[in-house]
Amino acid sequence: MSVIDKRESDRIAAFVALLEKFPEQRGEAGAAGTIGYREAGAAQADTLPVVLLHGIGSGAASWVRQLDVLGASRRVLAWDAPGYGASTPVHGASPVAADYAASLNAWLDALGIARCVLVGHSLGAIVAGGFARTMPERIAGLLLISPAGGYGSAPAELRDARRDARLAMLAELGPAGLAEKRSANMVSGFASEDARAWVRWNMARIIPPGYAQATHLLANADLAADLAGYRDFGGRVAVAVGAQDAITPPEACERIAAAAHVGLQVIPQAGHAGYVESPDAYTALIDGFCRRCDTERRHG
Repeated sequence: MSVIDKRESDRIAAFVALLEKFPEQRGEAGAAGTIGYREAGAAQADTLPVVLLHGIGSGAASWVRQLDVLGASRRVLAWDAPGYGASTPVHGASPVAADYAASLNAWLDALGIARCVLVGHSLGAIVAGGFARTMPERIAGLLLISPAGGYGSAPAELRDARRDARLAMLAELGPAGLAEKRSANMVSGFASEDARAWVRWNMARIIPPGYAQATHLLANADLAADLAGYRDFGGRVAVAVGAQDAITPPEACERIAAAAHVGLQVIPQAGHAGYVESPDAYTALIDGFCRRCDTERRHG
């Protein structure tokens, strides 16, 4: 092992050791097939379960810090999206948000979760938005972190160009090369080397066909449109972004927050993968949001 490889291994060792507390599980979810996930905590009468949805270049393991802390007070689940990890891909080469939402719905059915707080990061926000549009009654709260808006409302030429460029990069570099080239964009200049290594570790484990489907999802989606009517159903919504997010910058997230009729929360000194580089701040954000949803459920 080279000195560089040894340093990388040492940097992710603490994350991997913590991850062992939350081993991968696999659940059968009817027509959705198998869903891989990680879980912490236990169901409690006075707290809602929270479900964490990762972005396009990540996976369930990326939420390990949140699983560790939030699991002390409620049931916490982080899935591997369809086509990631052990999870069965959705059908079709060019899926839409409703396809992923259907898999999420089937998985929650299999887990016996009637209602939850849903947290979506980046592409996970698109899945969450699709779920809010199709199954609003199952969501007690919707927290979108650095949401990707999708290109569904963009001109076809731009939509196709963005999609094809990402697919070409995947074909050229593969998961490991993609992680080496793209992971630095995921964090801010304030991120530790440990956080950077954990982002790379997760990105290097993407499965190319699943990533390709997710790329089509990104091209097809229009999160703002999906969110337009959600508050009509009484659901609590929040949108947050890191101040140094270079992938879904604050000005882009302002549009998503406006569609949800809420203000945008900006987290200082954090980039796109803020929950990895600033776990305390983002875990507190999620915890506070969940507690407000718990209170509203008790008094609603």
